[in-house]
Amino acid sequence: MKTMQRSLLALALAGALGAGTAQAQISDNVIKIGVLSDMSSLYTDLAGAGSVAAARMAVEDSGIEKRGIKVEILSADHQNKPDVGSNIARQWYDVDKVDVIVDVPNSGVALAVNQITRDKGKVFLASGPASSDLTGKACSPNTVHWAYDTWMLANGTGTAIVKQGGDSWFFITADYAFGHALERDTAAVVIKNGGKVLGAVKVPLNNQDFSSFLLQAQASKAKIVGLANAGGDTTNSIKQAAEFGIVKGGQNLAGLLVFLTDVHALGLNTAQGLILTNTFYWDMNDQTRAFAKRFAERDKGIHPTMVHAGVYAALLHYFKAVEALKSDDGTKVVAKMKEMPTDDPLFGKGSIRIDGRKIHPAYLVEVKKPSESKGPWDYYKIRATIPADQAFRPLKDGECSLVK
Repeated sequence: MKTMQRSLLALALAGALGAGTAQAQISDNVIKIGVLSDMSSLYTDLAGAGSVAAARMAVEDSGIEKRGIKVEILSADHQNKPDVGSNIARQWYDVDKVDVIVDVPNSGVALAVNQITRDKGKVFLASGPASSDLTGKACSPNTVHWAYDTWMLANGTGTAIVKQGGDSWFFITADYAFGHALERDTAAVVIKNGGKVLGAVKVPLNNQDFSSFLLQAQASKAKIVGLANAGGDTTNSIKQAAEFGIVKGGQNLAGLLVFLTDVHALGLNTAQGLILTNTFYWDMNDQTRAFAKRFAERDKGIHPTMVHAGVYAALLHYFKAVEALKSDDGTKVVAKMKEMPTDDPLFGKGSIRIDGRKIHPAYLVEVKKPSESKGPWDYYKIRATIPADQAFRPLKDGECSLVK
């Protein structure tokens, strides 16, 4: 009897010690999330405060705090400046003990954060930036690129437009890492499909006057004016193209990265007929609609973009990996995230490749005519589903050093 009591006591003690050790592996007994975004400029509606709301929803819906793990959320504005974003990332990692940075719309800032995160052994869940270099030549064992990228956008929208006869292109390109990558990836698709690129012009970020650039596009006589920009730059260039009679003159616009919030800002009268590629639309099924309703209540009525959806879904998967490991060690957590299949209410089932690319379907969509829309934010009709195994760049073509 005494032997059995001693055995039970030993088991209880071992269990208690084990639980203490597991908890101790969560640094500071808290997971700290840093939402690094554009809070005040051209990407604020498509990311910004909505990304903070999405992060809070992920914490709530994961139930992780009910299971005894505390979570804190910090947020900051990177002002679309790589030096500002880098300084915030270092402060968060070194001083505030942040474990994971999420969002980061702006590929220049994201590429800087990507390297700092690798150096510090933390986690970067990138749903805001587009550059496919994040899973290519700049790939890192500490970064997961979630929602979309320039290769996906180029191959979705670019291929569809060339096949419809848009075989000569002129690019109006945001002059930083994102725009350069999007122009590069789209030009490759145009040429691969038998088209030609007649020219391109680089435009400063957050530009207000596109007149001289649109005149160059008009003079090129290209069938397609490819807008390798995003957010406020996209809406400004489309509005001003209408003023210049670009489309009435026989040329067509290709918005290579258009968000739901951009269509909302443009209005359906201006945006109708635009072809674009997306990986998430709020009105796809009951789960996405339920998420959008809750999200809109927290973000000024704005409906979620694929960036917001990416913040939410990436954090849900991150929490699962942390709990499976009983650790928030960054490099180990990302390895665990890649090992576990993904499954969430917004993107469904998927996976994360060795290069950090999250794999899920993409959708070629067309913006509805005003007469087709049944109400606010009812903007898209899905023309085609691009299967998960075709939506993103083949692993062998990315030049990622993690791929053996």
